[in-house]
Formats: sequence, structure tokens, C-alpha cells
Amino acid sequence: MKPTLLLLLIAMALPTYAQDKNPAPTLKSILLEQLRTTHNQKEWFVPANVAVDGMTAEQANWKDGKGNHSVGQLVNHLNFWNSEELAKFKGETPPKYSGNNDDTFNFDAAQWTAAVKQLDEVLTAWEKAVESADDAKLKDWYSVIAHIGAHNAYHIGEIVMVRKEQGSWDASKGVK
Repeated sequence: MKPTLLLLLIAMALPTYAQDKNPAPTLKSILLEQLRTTHNQKEWFVPANVAVDGMTAEQANWKDGKGNHSVGQLVNHLNFWNSEELAKFKGETPPKYSGNNDDTFNFDAAQWTAAVKQLDEVLTAWEKAVESADDAKLKDWYSVIAHIGAHNAYHIGEIVMVRKEQGSWDASKGVK
């Protein structure tokens, strides 16, 4: 009788145990997490939307005089490369590119609001594209998508540093 009771208790506990466990991560879930945390979900570091939040066009155009990029230039660079790779991912022809990476950092302060909007839109489009992609496509593209997340994180860090240097960063947003 005791082994039967023990088996019954274990059987009753299994559904509870199964409910407590998170589902195993998948390639898709890992890539989406990486994209979202560099877009608009604050985790270990500041995401893009927080990094540019509240900036004026004048602040976005500011340079430190040491040869570093402005925030506006960094945002346009991110917009270019995220859009370029997204077009390829979707099987579309990306816009013509000179092959000179310096050209991707062009910035016109009059376009700041549009640049911020484009950044949010292209990062959202990446998330939607990955959400709807099948496993075979993700297996072919996982390295590119992972590098996109790392590239975004790198330049978001630069954006925060530029803002800190110019005095426009609010430390309550996540980086002191």
C-alpha cells in the first residue's frame, strides 16, 4: 500500500512541478530577448528607446570635439545597418550603399524626430520578423541577428556616454 500511496503523491505533485518551470529557451526566444533588451526592455543595460528619450535635436547634434560621433550620427548608423540587414532577412533588396561605413553616420539635426521614430520602427520590425520566422530561417540567420543585438548594444553604450559627457543624461534612467 505504501508504494501505491507514494506513486499517487508523486503523480499529484508533477503537474505543479511542471507549472513552476519556465519553458526551455529556443533559438527564437533567445534572439527575441536580445533584440528586445536593446530596443525597449530595460534589463542589464539601457535599451535604445531609453537612451534617446527626451533628447532635443540640438543635444543629438552635439559632438565632444575629440572626433567622436554625435548621438544623432549613432542613431542614423543604427538605423542604416538595422534596415540594411532587415531588408536582406526579408529577401528584399537593400538600398544602394557606397561601401563606406562613414556614410552611415550622416546626420541632419532637422531630422532628429524622424530618426528616433525610425529607430523604434526598425527595431520593432526586426522583432516581428524574428517572431514570424520559422526555425530553418533562424538557423541560417542566428549569427547575423545575434551580431545585430551586440552591435546595437555597443552603440547604445556610446549614446549614453555621449549624453553623460554633454550633461544630458539622467542617471535615474539606469546608468550612473
